Amino acid sequence: MDPLSDAVKKSGADAYVAYASSRDADMRYLTHFTTSDPFVFFKKPKERGVIVVSQMETGRASREASAAVMTRTQAGFPDILKKEKDPYRAIAAMIAGLVGKKILIPPNFPVALANALSEHCFLTVDTGTVMEMRSKKSRQEILVMKHVQKVTQKSMGLAVSLIRSASVKKGILHIDRQPLTAEYVKYSMHCLLLEHGCSAVDTIVSCGEETAIPHMTGTGPLRSDEPIVIDLFPVEEKSGYYADMTRTVVKGEPSTDILAMYDALRQAKQLGISRVKAGVPGSDVHQSVVDFFKDLGYESNTSGFVHNLGHGVGLQVHELPTVGPAGKSLVSGNVITIEPGLYYPGKGGVRLEDIGLVTAKGFEKFTVFPEDLIV
Repeated sequence: MDPLSDAVKKSGADAYVAYASSRDADMRYLTHFTTSDPFVFFKKPKERGVIVVSQMETGRASREASAAVMTRTQAGFPDILKKEKDPYRAIAAMIAGLVGKKILIPPNFPVALANALSEHCFLTVDTGTVMEMRSKKSRQEILVMKHVQKVTQKSMGLAVSLIRSASVKKGILHIDRQPLTAEYVKYSMHCLLLEHGCSAVDTIVSCGEETAIPHMTGTGPLRSDEPIVIDLFPVEEKSGYYADMTRTVVKGEPSTDILAMYDALRQAKQLGISRVKAGVPGSDVHQSVVDFFKDLGYESNTSGFVHNLGHGVGLQVHELPTVGPAGKSLVSGNVITIEPGLYYPGKGGVRLEDIGLVTAKGFEKFTVFPEDLIV
């Protein structure tokens, strides 16, 4: 029996029910159908999942979806609307008529719909079965993510080449006699991504003091002799899968503090990678890097190493498993990042991030890209 059927049976429910658009990663995973409008998915134990869509989406859904397709008319929705005008109550009545009296719902199920459904059914909230299913990637998912990572590296390469080829005038990087800005680097990367069917938001190109704040996206002219953190995590539009990588570079001469931090960072990344293997808790991998930094005099608190060592990547850029204090045992098929960082106000920050596959033997890196600090 598949994990979702097991969860339904264990909960004593008649079916699992979700209601969301394909922007919801669980829904996209379960159905392989993409639409910006929310729709119903239900699955009874040992049976194929079913999606309920509008008449206009039937043809496309029949071609794309991995689930069986039912129209709203077939589900009796138009007749229900003749008596019930409230949309959530009408959808609830339709669902109750399709699946039974006991329903298992995901943690992010809409509250208004849950309230309406509770008038017809007994609801149990699932603990995250689909998120766990998503965390173990299939061969096809792995191939797609490797492709997205290759596109990501092309975009990162463009960013680094812009910085490398820039001239320096009064401490500011210039391209074609104009200041090289964080905005222009991001724009250039995003254009290349679009050419390859990918897109990105919240891309980080931070410089100097900004790098001491891990998720500062960065603005304005880039400067010489200061760290520039580039963190790129695009999604492929067709598949919905993400990649993720970070590099730190300096055009010119970094400070002795940044040089020392970066040397520690490279060692920490290799240490983390060496500890990754199926069966090893993500918390242990994270702690090994915390201990390593501590031995070198770098704390892991509000400054220093301030975040998890890594995270799962898939239909979301941050998903299970966790490579941090709460991390459970890694399993073969997890795709994770290893991304140590050190951040100190007044000095700056540095971060490196690779992505790869957890196997029975270790960590199969997808990232193949230089780590040179000085460009």
